[in-house]
Amino acid sequence: MFVADCRREFYDVIVSQRVLLLVASDVDALCACKILQALFQCDHVQYTLVPVSGWQELETAFLEHKDQIKLLVKQDDDLDVPAYDDLFRDEDDEEEDSENESDGSEPSEKRRRFEEDVIERTMRRRQRREWEARRREILFDYEQYEYHGTSSAMVMFDLAWIMSKDLNDMLWWAIVGLTDQWVQDKITQMKYVTDIGILQRHVSRHNHRNEDEENSLSIDCMRIAFEYDLRLALYQHWSLYESLCNTSYTSASLKLWSVQGQKRLQEFLADMGLPLKQVKQKFNSMDMSLKENLREMIEESANKFGMKDLRVQTFSIHFGFKNKFSASDIVYATASLMENIEKERPETTNFIKALDSLSRGNLDKLHQGLELAKKQLRAIQQTVASCICTSLVISQGPFLYCSLMEGTPDVKLFSKPVSLCLLSKYLLKSFVCSTKNKRCKLLPLVMAAPMDVEQGTVIMVGIPPETESSDKKNFFGRAFEKAADSTNSRTLHNHFDMSIIELKTEDRSKFLDALISLLS
Repeated sequence: MFVADCRREFYDVIVSQRVLLLVASDVDALCACKILQALFQCDHVQYTLVPVSGWQELETAFLEHKDQIKLLVKQDDDLDVPAYDDLFRDEDDEEEDSENESDGSEPSEKRRRFEEDVIERTMRRRQRREWEARRREILFDYEQYEYHGTSSAMVMFDLAWIMSKDLNDMLWWAIVGLTDQWVQDKITQMKYVTDIGILQRHVSRHNHRNEDEENSLSIDCMRIAFEYDLRLALYQHWSLYESLCNTSYTSASLKLWSVQGQKRLQEFLADMGLPLKQVKQKFNSMDMSLKENLREMIEESANKFGMKDLRVQTFSIHFGFKNKFSASDIVYATASLMENIEKERPETTNFIKALDSLSRGNLDKLHQGLELAKKQLRAIQQTVASCICTSLVISQGPFLYCSLMEGTPDVKLFSKPVSLCLLSKYLLKSFVCSTKNKRCKLLPLVMAAPMDVEQGTVIMVGIPPETESSDKKNFFGRAFEKAADSTNSRTLHNHFDMSIIELKTEDRSKFLDALISLLS
């Protein structure tokens, strides 16, 4: 079912019901959930919140609550895609036909009308063939590829805005939801910049203050600001040196896994005139004289070293006078809390912690998430360096392939889908920068990591090619399905992202052979 009017066809329908709220395990979904929770609280709507990480948990949650579900949206087979005649039927056709039959005009007039009718019907048949060809093309493209549209959090914020119930907190969650799509490389740069522009207007509306109000802000106030910031992960909560080493963009551009790359990093810092003692201590402890013009200094030197996209449009948030976070900081922290593997605990516990970290009253959980995010980024960069240096990325013909072995450091972390996707995308960027083979630069990547040693399963993800013109469409979902069906491989397509599957280890060889044959 397509919802054209989010307020009338969605919110007004559920506002008088008890709602079953099923939330996926990604940051954008959590942000959309927070906005809906705020709206439900405003309208006194009762709801049950159930986290679901895949199709199996979604089915289980539905079966557990099906007796209480009164409203179902069912798409009937007859109401699939409308037929051409239903869309473009001329209501006057029958009237014209009846008039023609009763018309007592001369034979020449009838012949003229008959010829016009033949021409018109011929044109309509041609238009119908063109329409059906276009329809088949659209449906093929829709079913063949997987891609992401507008952030769910942005859609929910738009709903709140239409109902005049939007708050600054809701706006921040929408920003974090969009930033999650950008950090996870799910949308194009053009889509990101366009949506940033939409949110920037709302930020100006919600955060406009004159000088007198600026001086009278309370200690627990919240303020959102648009800014051009550095494309460096967590640098304001880390050291500048660590951030440069563990950010995918700078690490790949400077090739920091090599000795030559480390030398280039030293040259980059020297070009900026930043002493090692300063860049290796916490960002907050750096000399104020250096931090004042730091962004301009880094951007100027980055251009000399081929890093022309080190500046990015984003938003930051101030809690009171002390705490400042960028939107990407929140994304990294929340995602790390959701996939925390340090302690054996139910996934629901991690979900609740991640959800709570999005509230400004839980800064302790947010700081905990930032520390976990640092560990995650270090693990990713160390694994990327290991894969590049040991030539684990190999060409299989139509795609690149890399497999992590059991016993690899931090391999347990990469049994989680978000962490594995981040690793795969960072690895592909680094490989494209390191290889001299022009053909390999244009290939997608399939990556596998151990999932459950006892059950003998691996988790596998497919990443589209890393090119500037990439439309972020992923074809691996359908390709994985066809390869599994043709070889009777024991696979589990449980994730909402169809380009992530679970596979029996002993079936991996024949599955990959079928995938190579299919994509060749």
